[in-house]
Amino acid sequence: MNALEIIDRIEELLDGSKRIPFSANIIVNGDEAYDLIEELRNVLPEEFKQSRWIVKERENMIDEAKRRADKIIKDAADKAGVMVGETEIMKRANRKSEEIMASIETKARTIRLEAEDYADEKLANLEAVLHKLLNAIEKGRDQFKNTVSSRK
Repeated sequence: MNALEIIDRIEELLDGSKRIPFSANIIVNGDEAYDLIEELRNVLPEEFKQSRWIVKERENMIDEAKRRADKIIKDAADKAGVMVGETEIMKRANRKSEEIMASIETKARTIRLEAEDYADEKLANLEAVLHKLLNAIEKGRDQFKNTVSSRK
């Protein structure tokens, strides 16, 4: 189960809780709420690991693309060196290696930006979830305090 599913279950718990007559307060099963919060605590580190893994995989892909580009450029340079007398072939090889390098740099930049966007999106989602959860807990505590103080 992922963090968003657990948050949905927390909302369902709150929505399904009994209302206190003539107030906006609700009675929440504390054990269920704490169990869901504990599940959320257990799931979040895993989702962080997954996003870090994705970023690392993309970085590995970028590194591999750079290695391939370096090899292609080296091969092109070696071939061009053999054919020094044939300037047209050298010109074509240089153009091709520049095109390949530009293409690889563009792909690498795109992959890096996508990885950063993905990680940022996951962190933003997590932040929103945590804010919702914190607000729900604060409301519950306020309601509890109001209930306790009104009984005094």
